[in-house]
Amino acid sequence: MKRRTFLANTMAAAVVQPTPGEVFIERPVSGKPHAGKVLAAIQPHSDDVPIFSAGLVLKLIDEGYTGYLIRVTNDDMAGPGTVGDTVLANERDNREVSRLLGLKQVFDLNYSNHQMDQESPLEIRARFIFLFRLLKVDTIISYDPSGHYEENPDHYVTAQAVEAACWMAGMNKDYPEHFAAGLQPHGVRERYYYARGPQLVNRVIDISGVIDRKVEVNLANKAQGPAGENGARLRERLASQKLRLPILGDSDDTANRQYTKHFVLERDAEWGKKYGLEYAEPYHYIGPEPPVLEDYIKKNAMPL
Repeated sequence: MKRRTFLANTMAAAVVQPTPGEVFIERPVSGKPHAGKVLAAIQPHSDDVPIFSAGLVLKLIDEGYTGYLIRVTNDDMAGPGTVGDTVLANERDNREVSRLLGLKQVFDLNYSNHQMDQESPLEIRARFIFLFRLLKVDTIISYDPSGHYEENPDHYVTAQAVEAACWMAGMNKDYPEHFAAGLQPHGVRERYYYARGPQLVNRVIDISGVIDRKVEVNLANKAQGPAGENGARLRERLASQKLRLPILGDSDDTANRQYTKHFVLERDAEWGKKYGLEYAEPYHYIGPEPPVLEDYIKKNAMPL
């Protein structure tokens, strides 16, 4: 069984699930309340954002964000054919995923898959700092640097580099050559961290209204995603045994979509059920610090 297929079937039970009173439910908002804001969806591999965060990305883009997709590896160890075939297939999938998510541009950092723990953390962090300043990123969506039991070095190396880059990008003495080139300090204000293992969840995103589009995004990730043609293959296998699952319908396309929605994205349904929603994604969210000083001044300042 492929690792991602196994993951899709087991990750619902792997996440720490606090009681409803500890979690904020973020629901869709009408209009474009986030117009002018920029998000970066960051993934080590081409299937990470589709599985864990496509619903949030679609929601925020609908609400006015401009978005970018940053893929850290070239996915050379996960896909069909030779290594060269695999790299090309994942690159094509990644760009189609970006298009379906409504993102403006893809940045591929092209580190070797499964080898990121041999790369320079300083270099990776510096590249993120440059991109956060260049794109003026307000919000990032990335792996949780505090997630537990993460076995893939690409995931935790990326997460740690992103976390450090978020605040360092706002400093005025790190990488002064950026400023000479016309960039300015620009710290990231909001972080949505996803995980495939246990994490502290404090925000749940209602993705019920975009679930069919999330299915579409996962179907586009053909080279290594857990969706692909698995529904059609399951339907064919059952037919050879004189069996059928009504949920898979009467066509390969329907079978693939239904398989993705009900099995690959089973975790989304489980989280939705827990919070009275149809589908939901869990995150550890870190937002801007409240303006304690300014609030105190407004409440207590007196005329001279």
